[in-house]
Amino acid sequence: MKNIKDKKILDACCGGRTFWFQKEHEKTLFIDIRQPETFTTGIGTNKRTRHIKPEVIMDFRSMDLPDNHFSLVVFDPPHLLNVGDNSYTAKMYGKLGKNWKSDLTKGFSECFRVLKPDGILIFKWCEYDIPLKDILELTPVKPLFGHKSGKQQKTHWITFMK
Repeated sequence: MKNIKDKKILDACCGGRTFWFQKEHEKTLFIDIRQPETFTTGIGTNKRTRHIKPEVIMDFRSMDLPDNHFSLVVFDPPHLLNVGDNSYTAKMYGKLGKNWKSDLTKGFSECFRVLKPDGILIFKWCEYDIPLKDILELTPVKPLFGHKSGKQQKTHWITFMK
């Protein structure tokens, strides 16, 4: 694995880095379980090229990273259950499996493990298939505050402090 000594931020499910303004931020380690991939969606003027761009292939449920290392962790796991495996949404954002509760519980545990004391975890969740309240039951740390966003107000940005 590449040297993470200078990395202060972890994106535990980076995918296409869609919400990042600084998509190549030098102090951020971008990981994802998926292999790098480029694919095209749409047709005509709506045609777009998308990229899945992890620096390191790693599973958020079991991260080969040191304890108490990162000052900031971003956790935006897949949030859809009912989406086709080869759909644009699954390719771009991933898909939850049958063991989603266990997977997300392990993910939260790992994110807090690699986070420094007093470090911040930013969690993004869209409650399209699963309500946020069900997800917050899976984390050992209570959230500080959050914000609903999106046209239908289904996407939540939640902030935790370890």
